[in-house]
Amino acid sequence: MAPTVGIIANPVSARDIRRVIANATALQITDRANIVLRVLACLKAAGVGQVVMMPENGGIRHHVHRGLERSRNLGEHEFPDLAYLDMAITGTVDDTIRAADLMRQKKIDAIVVLGGDGTHRAVVSRSGDVPIAGISTGTNNAFPEHREPTITGLAVGLAVTGKVPPAIAFSPNKKLSVRINDNAAEIALVDVALVTERVVGARALWRTETFRELFVTFADPECIGMSAIAGLLEPVKRSEPQGLHVLLAPPDEAELKLSVPIAPGYMREIGIVSWQRLKPGKAYGPQIQAGTIALDGERELSFSEHDRVSVALEENAFRTVNVAAVMNYAACHGLMRRAGIVEKKVSMGG
Repeated sequence: MAPTVGIIANPVSARDIRRVIANATALQITDRANIVLRVLACLKAAGVGQVVMMPENGGIRHHVHRGLERSRNLGEHEFPDLAYLDMAITGTVDDTIRAADLMRQKKIDAIVVLGGDGTHRAVVSRSGDVPIAGISTGTNNAFPEHREPTITGLAVGLAVTGKVPPAIAFSPNKKLSVRINDNAAEIALVDVALVTERVVGARALWRTETFRELFVTFADPECIGMSAIAGLLEPVKRSEPQGLHVLLAPPDEAELKLSVPIAPGYMREIGIVSWQRLKPGKAYGPQIQAGTIALDGERELSFSEHDRVSVALEENAFRTVNVAAVMNYAACHGLMRRAGIVEKKVSMGG
């Protein structure tokens, strides 16, 4: 059966207070549409003939349609067949969640996601075993690796068409599960932060004096956001089985202070109490009695002294396309090479 790739590009991603307080870049709708077109072209070049995309009313679909029409009119045929999911559009993150759920049901071979940490978390919450490939278009992009979308699209195509062995093409990933009492678990792909504020309010984290506790699946010193705190203390790779647990305090109450990029161009001082490796499968309780919980940089949950809260690290929780490994395999095995025809001149005897 011919492989099919899904694309989720939600135009409502990357709209939070960090766009106001920090010097973050806001991708325009045309920029997102151009990214989609670059991905589509590379999927076609790798042998993918069918793509299913999440519908939206933000303008991405309109610009993509114009690009496809222009290509057809020029007789280029450089894009795969594109269809849209049959679903209602709400203009909220629910569209992302619904699209990921439908793509899982349709047994899509991989999902390309345009967004930041929050968008990728929404996709993973419903995508099941379908591997995803992230493209950074959000505010804080700790989870999706920074890479030219052309390469991501090509790698996804090579992976789903079987040109690269699955053991190389796809990688397992960790996630954090958060439970309050007996409620269903919420997840985070990068970090879970506990703050002293008791109401959700503006969802994005930016008031560093309220930070008290941090759990991360990986700690990369090249990231920004809450995960940057852990990354600048003790780096932990995505492939390592453990995470990191950090206890925080107001800077004027801590012996150790750490200067951290909390948002693009937004450096702040954080007070550090202690940190330790986070073991998979173990449930950790919070050090504060009440507050709010942020998942991948956005406050989602509140809790009081009467609630039972637990945070646990899970291994092999979902799969991603290992773009670097795919492209390295493609180079070493000549997947992009084509034999040429060399014309030889024949000398005629006199």
